[in-house]
Amino acid sequence: MTYNIESIVNPELEVKLQQKINLKTKPLGALGELEHIAFKMGCIQQTEKPKVEKPTIIVFAGDHGIAIKGEVNPFPQEVTAQMVYNFVNGGAAINIFSNTNSLNLKIVDAGVNHKFPETFDIINAKIDFGTNNYQEKPAMTLEQCEIAFNKSGDIISKFKNEGTNTIGFGEMGISNTSSAALLMAYFTKTPLNECVGAGTGLNSDGITKKQRILSEVYKKYNPKNALEAMSIFGGFEIAMLCGAILKAAELKMAIIIDGFIVTAALLVAQAIDKNVLDYCVFAHNSNEKGHVKMLTFLNAKPLLSLGLRLGEGTGAALAIPIVQASVNFLNDMASFDAAGVSGETKN
Repeated sequence: MTYNIESIVNPELEVKLQQKINLKTKPLGALGELEHIAFKMGCIQQTEKPKVEKPTIIVFAGDHGIAIKGEVNPFPQEVTAQMVYNFVNGGAAINIFSNTNSLNLKIVDAGVNHKFPETFDIINAKIDFGTNNYQEKPAMTLEQCEIAFNKSGDIISKFKNEGTNTIGFGEMGISNTSSAALLMAYFTKTPLNECVGAGTGLNSDGITKKQRILSEVYKKYNPKNALEAMSIFGGFEIAMLCGAILKAAELKMAIIIDGFIVTAALLVAQAIDKNVLDYCVFAHNSNEKGHVKMLTFLNAKPLLSLGLRLGEGTGAALAIPIVQASVNFLNDMASFDAAGVSGETKN
């Protein structure tokens, strides 16, 4: 998989952006992280006047073969499909947060083990009815993985063509924290036990069992590259997340990274093209075990720390208004000269 993702480094523009930020009616650095976000948004869009246009959250849903046995997940696999119905009916947290912040929300069936009605208001990009159980064989074939990347890329291109320039991602898939933990261990070289957490609510005994099962899975395979690792350990929704992140970066969109699962997809994406990180704003620090170490590996500083571990893109939906506020202050806040306010004296 190859993508033409350009670096956002532009020394001349960076000087202008920093000067514009510094001359606003405030002490230097007084808006803290908002200044960094405004600067990054300007660099992503290669302009001194960045905008957040038609911000969108896309939730990719898919089922995992390992969930059928119920050994690593406290909820049955059927919950994935049930939650997709909940999304479409407007009853989930991501619906509430998207509505609150006037965000466009779209749900994608990447590979749910359920046949939804043809009239259902989702994007049907189903690769198959769930992945294989990687206890027995790779979750998907390399061909299926590439199809997932391409399908999600096409979805992102459509939103870009419709005017979206800022996009956040979410996911739904029972047992996808298991896939994320395996991918984290592979790409960060963190011991697997430090990657495995409670997911949707395992107790300590459940976590110990999950660690044992996933350790056996991890030892079973020896992926040679990023795409092979995704095909062995991933889910269809995680593969689509990865392809979507790469395509969004290629299209110079600002990418709002959610929690543990989306960051796992990003680990794969940055292994394919490091420049993808230039386009990422990290929404929050998930309360799922392992996410802090993921963020440290990526040298990422999240905007929020609210103890969230729900997924669905909820952290991204809460962070986008902060990104909007950042570009608004850059564009609309008065400078010292314009406001007739005296700047700092040099002592």
